[in-house]
Amino acid sequence: MTTIKDGVHDHIEIQGITAELLDTPLIQRLRRVTQLGTVHLVYPAASHTRFEHSIGVYYLMNRALSHLGLDGPQAERLRAAAVLHDVGHSPYSHNLEPVIHRHTDKYHDDVINLLIDSVVGDTLSEHGHDPERIAALIRGDGKYGQLISGELDVDRMDYLVRDAHHTGVPYGTIDHERLIRALTFVDGELALAAGNVQTAESLLLARALMNPTVYRHHVARISKTMLRRAAERLIIVDSVAITASQLRRMDDHDLYAALRSTEQTSQIASRLDTRNLYKRAVWAERDAVPESIIDADYDTIRSFERTVADRIGLDPEEVIIDVPERPSMTESSSRVVVSGEVRRLADQSPLVSALRTAQKQQWRLGVYVPAVETDRAGTTAVETMGLDISGALVSDIQQETVTATLDEFND
Repeated sequence: MTTIKDGVHDHIEIQGITAELLDTPLIQRLRRVTQLGTVHLVYPAASHTRFEHSIGVYYLMNRALSHLGLDGPQAERLRAAAVLHDVGHSPYSHNLEPVIHRHTDKYHDDVINLLIDSVVGDTLSEHGHDPERIAALIRGDGKYGQLISGELDVDRMDYLVRDAHHTGVPYGTIDHERLIRALTFVDGELALAAGNVQTAESLLLARALMNPTVYRHHVARISKTMLRRAAERLIIVDSVAITASQLRRMDDHDLYAALRSTEQTSQIASRLDTRNLYKRAVWAERDAVPESIIDADYDTIRSFERTVADRIGLDPEEVIIDVPERPSMTESSSRVVVSGEVRRLADQSPLVSALRTAQKQQWRLGVYVPAVETDRAGTTAVETMGLDISGALVSDIQQETVTATLDEFND
């Protein structure tokens, strides 16, 4: 047995097959993959990794298994899935996932090939576990897969607390022990036992507050899209023999080394190194953006970027249009037992409606360019995409000027 001192859960005892899995290259690589990608450019202490998160998920899975009374081979498979659930992440975690998926058709939870073609697969087989069953649990398949990937999964419980701890932002703090003790299965569906509507709401509220404050902070979004642009460029440069599949298996350090040493990506790498980031030329509210723009595919958005760049004389790589997905709130589908029957949280809690409204109001389309070009790029982007100018902030520089004028007036 191995004991690890964790910054969030204190001492964690690792035993059984998990102790062997931890020492495999597949999991050790996660020491070099940051949990929050470029968020450290906003919160400097947010440098924690997928490795420590995986150990935290293992710990919470153990707590859940104990509460649910699960043991034997099924429990051992769930422990293995917990510690392996993030091995499919590319460098900088979710930051590059759209790039990887566009070129490989794989998301981070598509891990079957990784588990089979590695020491991990051999280790699992030696202990009598089928790697395909472990991969299915990681995808969230079946009754017990919900504990790994679902609205009430232990993955979510750990990353909210861990991300809050490392960023210093208190909103992600949740009572994960209460959540785990409330878990139950009803007709094969994971739910929270009676009397726990507020417990479910706490998870929903934590995620809703962490989104704009940490995960979708505008600086994090700008740096993330710059990193994506550079990674995309790295894949398509003829002189650089890096495929998307190879990129997927790099760690953060590998990626940065490649970006710095490649002529076509070195400028963005330098900007990220020195935090000399692009600025917002447009920051448009949901109602300011035509439906056709919100639903546009990657190639259409790239076409808009090239048009804006051409009109103001910029390199197309220096114009980034960032269109988030439509607002969603998966946690609202959490199931709770009320008056003896299982109900969706969205049908039981008035808080869900309020948070959905807030989420819609927080949605923003961004256009990012080098700071000296924000004014021209903002005006051109608004015209090119047909945005409602009354609902769009055009240029950080213009906004700063307005703010400074108001401050001077107030003084």
